[in-house]
Amino acid sequence: MLAKTKSYALNGVDGYEVSIEVDLNAGLPSYDMVGLADTAIKESKERVRSAIKNSLYTYPIRKITINLAPAYTKKEGSHFDLPIALGILVASEEIVSKTYKDYIILGELSLDGSINHIKGVMPLVISAVQKGYKKFILPAKNAKEASYISGIEVYAFDKLKEVVDFLTGEIQAQPLQTSEFVSMQSLNKYNVDLSEVKGQFVAKRALEIAVAGGHNLLMIGPPGAGKTMMAKCVPTIMPDMTFEEAIEVTKIHSIAGILDSSIGIVASRPFRTPHHTATIPALMGGGSNARPGEISLAHNGVLFLDEMPEYQRRTLETLRQPLEDGVAVVSRAKHTLEYPARFMLVASMNPCPCGNLGSKSKECKCSPSEIHRYVSKLSGPLLDRIDLQVEVDGISYEEFSDAAPSESSASVRARVEKARGIQRARYASSTTKTNDEMTNAEVRKYCKLDSVGEALLKNGFTRLNLTARASSRVLKVARTIADLDGSEDVSAHHIAEAIQYRSLDRKYWD
Repeated sequence: MLAKTKSYALNGVDGYEVSIEVDLNAGLPSYDMVGLADTAIKESKERVRSAIKNSLYTYPIRKITINLAPAYTKKEGSHFDLPIALGILVASEEIVSKTYKDYIILGELSLDGSINHIKGVMPLVISAVQKGYKKFILPAKNAKEASYISGIEVYAFDKLKEVVDFLTGEIQAQPLQTSEFVSMQSLNKYNVDLSEVKGQFVAKRALEIAVAGGHNLLMIGPPGAGKTMMAKCVPTIMPDMTFEEAIEVTKIHSIAGILDSSIGIVASRPFRTPHHTATIPALMGGGSNARPGEISLAHNGVLFLDEMPEYQRRTLETLRQPLEDGVAVVSRAKHTLEYPARFMLVASMNPCPCGNLGSKSKECKCSPSEIHRYVSKLSGPLLDRIDLQVEVDGISYEEFSDAAPSESSASVRARVEKARGIQRARYASSTTKTNDEMTNAEVRKYCKLDSVGEALLKNGFTRLNLTARASSRVLKVARTIADLDGSEDVSAHHIAEAIQYRSLDRKYWD
């Protein structure tokens, strides 16, 4: 007898339907699987056999052939166990059910018949919903994750026997109730706050501008000046995530297997800090299963690279395309995957190997060649994509011991939220979300300058030898400064401040 169950497989963050055909015939007992299954799926033979027997059903001693259609795509993951087991039970007439064809079925089986947690439920379910499917059978441990998708019926179970009893009508089950999304960005309790950062008013101003417009930021200064601490304060001033942004991030984290199943959704913006020994696949994504890398895990959040020149230059150069396009492309011999990677880059570095170049209190002992070799780890094209570059020098004892309270993260965050609100209204009819993502046409439309502003930009273009890309990014930063001021027009003083944040690449790299 032939039985067909329906499941889904992943291709990047998108899913496609997989029809699981189970055919039982007379002949020597065997178990053959076709349809480009990976090792985890092929090993389902033993898991499925033991799960069926330990659930007190009879495993057929016959010739079993299983086809995963479409046959031309590579299938990965262990979530096909449950639909395969149900297909075998239906084909062997161990159970009789007419409703199993109505469901998309996902789940990994243990030997005792229990259903384990699986990766990628959010993107799998969303892809199926987009194709018109409304009913799903999932592991109970993935219930919270699926509950944020409205307009569908999700039935979550712990054991194979419970699924069988549900499909045969032995038991009744209620679909999951839809969970309400609440952004936790403002609710998170961080162990740092901008009020704890003494002095560094220019750097904190740059931090506010960067977050308000989604711009990239580089801080240059000696060790101990507070660069890392300020970078860790970035999440405290970031705006709440929208539900759509949370879904985008959750899909990626679910595929990577790092999603907290008790919460089921990423409710605060990611803050990823890869070590400087990270490889290109770790940063960009890849490996045998082409999983998302750090830049995709930082989507809609922050990627912090501490001591940027300590990373391999080849690794840093791979950031150029994602910083421009917002997408990480992972190419393999037989297929190419795309993962979203629209992140805010925050980086820090010393000005030289010893860290004291330009310091007010310490002397630099590095030779010119050592300094050149150190800073040249960052190429010109990469620096072009970093909108704000600020120097962070050490503070005096008077600044350190000053008991006067500094501005808190909460007050800065309020201004950031206001500026982001202006941007949401401005780009409501386009795919652009922040000023950093503006197209050239939008820059011309929203960053019009008067004669004084034009003269300032021309002077900066000539004196600092800016590229066309750098000039466009100056205009984007100026637009963000104007939004923070509540100004509809970009004025000359907005351009002047934006140009100040582009001068360090000429100081250190010329």
